[in-house]
Amino acid sequence: MPILLYWGDDEFALNQAAIELQKNTVDAAWASFNYEKIAGEQPAGTIQALNQAMTPPFGSGQRLIWLVNTHVVSQCSESILAELERTLPDIPATTTLLLSSTNKPDGRLKASKFIQKQATVREFALLPPWKTAEIGQQVKQLAQKLGVNLTKEAIDLLAESIGNNTRQLHTELTKLSLFAYERPTPLTATEVSSLVMATTQNSLQLANALRQGDLGSSLSLIHALIQRNEPALKIVATLVGQFRTWLWVKILTESGAPDEEIAKEAEIGNPKRLYFLRQDLQKISVLQLRRILPELLLLESALKQGQEPEMALQTRSIAICQIVTLRSSPATIKQ
Repeated sequence: MPILLYWGDDEFALNQAAIELQKNTVDAAWASFNYEKIAGEQPAGTIQALNQAMTPPFGSGQRLIWLVNTHVVSQCSESILAELERTLPDIPATTTLLLSSTNKPDGRLKASKFIQKQATVREFALLPPWKTAEIGQQVKQLAQKLGVNLTKEAIDLLAESIGNNTRQLHTELTKLSLFAYERPTPLTATEVSSLVMATTQNSLQLANALRQGDLGSSLSLIHALIQRNEPALKIVATLVGQFRTWLWVKILTESGAPDEEIAKEAEIGNPKRLYFLRQDLQKISVLQLRRILPELLLLESALKQGQEPEMALQTRSIAICQIVTLRSSPATIKQ
């Protein structure tokens, strides 16, 4: 079926897939006639895309119509729904209609349900920053696609330095592919560190500083992240995810659960990571981890209510570090 729906918050990966689709469907010599990218925010854009999709291609190759940032999967009028129901089943095989959205399709919406029945759906979601194993796999796969041979240590370095930023990852791997052109041996971590613009301050480092009760490092990292225009709510999402993982690992380890069960419940791709996580958690208790999560939820609430990001992050970081460094007696902790 010549209808595709791409959605997700990894806009770079989505755009790359759309470019690849264009290469595979549209004859480059006829692209000016057979490829059109239409803004989908307004109803007129949707109608225009549907009309263009019904037009046969000129010359050789297929026609590709890309309706960008469409809202029809999250909100749709009855008139637009009627046009979708009338047009989508009759789009000719010589046309590919691509609908893209950063929003998740609303499963309750009639238009969304209809489109998903008619279309091939593909999700482009950013990996959570705390899922380091999956990010490392992403680095490995893209490196192989671009022909960059890396040692395991180099892959780990890129995953830690760049995180889930697929745009920067693509840029850095492209640069490394030029450096290592026709080189028989893999690039080492030392070579990669000298060539890649590493992000030395990231949200995971902030999580580690908070876990250790290191207030000075926490405040410095917060300032660096805000100066780099890192969205405060994205920082909080990373912190919540990381502290939840630590809490699960700590609780299940103390209960004597097997590693496979811990890895599954904590959503850890590689159970071998548990050894290092347990080392990280030696000096923090389950109770402290439980007390930290409400602080993070209060931080999220403050940000959504419009509090200044750096001040909100600093205030809650002080509270969290106090929880970690508190040296209360066992009796006091149980209260």
